[in-house]
Amino acid sequence: MKLHELKPAEGSRQVRNRVGRGSSSGNGKTSGRGQKGQKSRSGGGVRLGFEGGQTPLFRRLPKRGFTNINRKDYAVVNLDVLNRFEDGAEVTPTILMEAGIVKDAKSGIKVLGNGELSKKLTVKAAKFSKSAQSAIEAAGGTIEVI
Repeated sequence: MKLHELKPAEGSRQVRNRVGRGSSSGNGKTSGRGQKGQKSRSGGGVRLGFEGGQTPLFRRLPKRGFTNINRKDYAVVNLDVLNRFEDGAEVTPTILMEAGIVKDAKSGIKVLGNGELSKKLTVKAAKFSKSAQSAIEAAGGTIEVI
């Protein structure tokens, strides 16, 4: 390869379409907006969901259910993930976040019984499922609700 053979990668150099720069550009005069009308004006156009005065779809569809504003959302941790800690370690929400197991603690951490626990751990969390609680205690560990 020589200097005079160098070319940019295919598709890397794109020419910007400069509208309103003469008729020979292909988008002169009205700049590709057509003649008159709402969409030809600056600031023109309709808001999201507007259907020209017809009752919009989101108002035609029936509404169901409600969103509880006091709902608590828990970060979920399964038992098999806890095997990465050493035997006899204390597992708290801050340790779980530092280890990268949980990104956001949300309203607290709930430990679920998926997988098997082979180490004796002291686990501190907001909630435990019954299967997780029995599995931790069967492995010789303890749980603490915080």
